[in-house]
Amino acid sequence: MTSIKTACANGILLRCLCNLDDCSRPLSRSPTERREPTMTNAPLVLALNGGSSTLKFAVYPLGRAANRRLGGKFARLGRPDTVFQWRDESGAASSVEIGRADHRAAADFLFAWLDEKIGLRALAAVGHRIVSGGQRYRRPMRVDGEMLAELRRISAYAPEHLPTEVELIELCRERLPQVAQIACFDTTFHSDLPAVARIMPIPRRFMAKGVQRYGFHGLSYTFVMEELRREAGEAAAGGRLVLAHLGNGASLAAVKAGRSIDTSMGFTPAAGIPMSTRSGDLDPGLVLYLAQTEGMDARQFDRMVNHESGLLGISETSSDIGDLLERETTDARAEEAVTLFCYHVKKCIGAFAAALGGLDMLVFTGGIGENAAVVRERVCDGLEFLGIELDRSKNAVNAPLISAGPIAVRIVATDEEAVIVRAVADVLKKRKEADQ
Repeated sequence: MTSIKTACANGILLRCLCNLDDCSRPLSRSPTERREPTMTNAPLVLALNGGSSTLKFAVYPLGRAANRRLGGKFARLGRPDTVFQWRDESGAASSVEIGRADHRAAADFLFAWLDEKIGLRALAAVGHRIVSGGQRYRRPMRVDGEMLAELRRISAYAPEHLPTEVELIELCRERLPQVAQIACFDTTFHSDLPAVARIMPIPRRFMAKGVQRYGFHGLSYTFVMEELRREAGEAAAGGRLVLAHLGNGASLAAVKAGRSIDTSMGFTPAAGIPMSTRSGDLDPGLVLYLAQTEGMDARQFDRMVNHESGLLGISETSSDIGDLLERETTDARAEEAVTLFCYHVKKCIGAFAAALGGLDMLVFTGGIGENAAVVRERVCDGLEFLGIELDRSKNAVNAPLISAGPIAVRIVATDEEAVIVRAVADVLKKRKEADQ
């Protein structure tokens, strides 16, 4: 297949995309021609959300996070069958395979595609999801050289994410030098964890070096809390909540009076419950044991716990819980993987209920949490002692409220990109007010 960069340059793949999306605009134009935005004259914000194997994006009018104009993602990055999927303003979905692409190539492709769709000069800002800002950066901020230097310095905090996220910021600054770049940190939601949850039980000197529980999925949890305030009211959202973000990456958070008091992920996103390919919490003695018996070094161990473990490691066939649910009646390994996942989620809910001093609401979000009714049922089975009981008919259709017992159990479809856009608008507004 023609390389992605070459295809972007000569328009081959872009013509394919436009045909799929009923786009009739000609692709060829003078290099000096200025394309007018086709969807709106209002300034637009591009939200970029880079995961370990995905790159999500969304385009919104500045200050209007409810009015998504475009959105989509690149899935299976790094594999020969990388796919680009998107939805337009009407909600119509399209997709196309683009061959092997890494995050950089996907971003190059995206910029060429967006230039055809909206014109890049319509962008007023780019908001970046950054997995961790370490001890120094806890709130959304405009990116500058000092921040980039710090993110490079702490890249070992999250080697699966931070180097790629820094590369995406640098590419955006190169391609869009006059456009504001805003960093939105996934750790912000957990930035005021109480010391008892934040401190790790290792020699205190490492704490000064930034080793502590940071927690992640903060953008998702922020959106969920905003939705709960809107749907259930301030009083309900201010109660004792367990939020379960279950997807390829999965974590839970204990929230009391709107504040995160504990969360399952730790110093890195590899901690906590088992995930699609991540192990979650492990006995630290395994490091020495595998070094002595398998000759496994630190990098090999890191690869194992991030890419070869979790559902994939237990099942030995798939990291996708949908695949495993289909196979579990005929494949004992698939059944064990699903059972282990649900068991650890359930155990974490019980632990967080204890930390909260009781439970008022359980909320499921993320791809699995929002869509896998059987997983929710198995997680909740046996939690009747906490007051959790599901309405099976409502759970089967992914209704917003699926509980039949005294403790509310809800499903909230998350939208991290909307949180990014709101944060961008807030940062730009404060900057403008400070300049006046």
